[in-house]
Amino acid sequence: MSHDEIHESNTQLHGSWRFFARNSVAGEVLDLPEVSIASSNVSWSMMNAAFLPTRVETEEALERAAATAARHLAPKGRGWMLALCEDQVPPRLRERAGELFAPHGLKLSMVATGMVAERLAPAMRPQPVLEVRQTTDAQGRRDLADVNSRCYDVPLATGREAFDVPGLFSGDGTGFVGYRHEEAATSAAVIRVDGVAYVSMVATLPPHRQLGCAEAVMRHALGEAERAWGIQRTVLHATPAGLPVYRRMGYRPVTRFHFYMAAPPQGR
Repeated sequence: MSHDEIHESNTQLHGSWRFFARNSVAGEVLDLPEVSIASSNVSWSMMNAAFLPTRVETEEALERAAATAARHLAPKGRGWMLALCEDQVPPRLRERAGELFAPHGLKLSMVATGMVAERLAPAMRPQPVLEVRQTTDAQGRRDLADVNSRCYDVPLATGREAFDVPGLFSGDGTGFVGYRHEEAATSAAVIRVDGVAYVSMVATLPPHRQLGCAEAVMRHALGEAERAWGIQRTVLHATPAGLPVYRRMGYRPVTRFHFYMAAPPQGR
């Protein structure tokens, strides 16, 4: 990995969340010295995010970043997230992050691997039969939202609030749902961020897993993105479950991100 690719992984994650925020009904983007905010201001905590704008070397600076994010996001009455790139903090400080963040209600929820591919590798196995549809209408957006909601165990209304938004699927964003046996089975979205195709919203319902459905809908989505935008280079951030799938597709790891989540205040 190179410093440039680590920087790219950071800017792609941040840039995609900025895209979500700017195209959401009540989203906001705010760049502060201590932290950058890209919040859709919705009920799904992961979509209300804060990021470190630069490398942090001291406990005081890291705590200030979390405190600034909390002062801005916690009063909204929704859950929120602080994304921490491993390469933005030295190891000794990374080990202290959970303790420093705890007073703000932040707990480590997920570790994701930033990955990049200059172009996809050829498919290594036959692809399943799917009917892939672009999310050009409300039903398509709801199907994409519902697949992600069920996979991430959040209420359907929460997913629809976040993703049933026309602005997310026009211009620099495009979404796809793969249908199997007439059921919405899998989904993927691609966002154009700084001339790179960023992949997000990849999810597959349990009855349709281990068949190559996620790979099939991703290949379709990236093929359409290349035709529309002329882009082959692609970046994503993988959960542990998705990591082997993406490796087969030609992605390679660059860095890792720790996602710390704060739940909404009780009674909300």
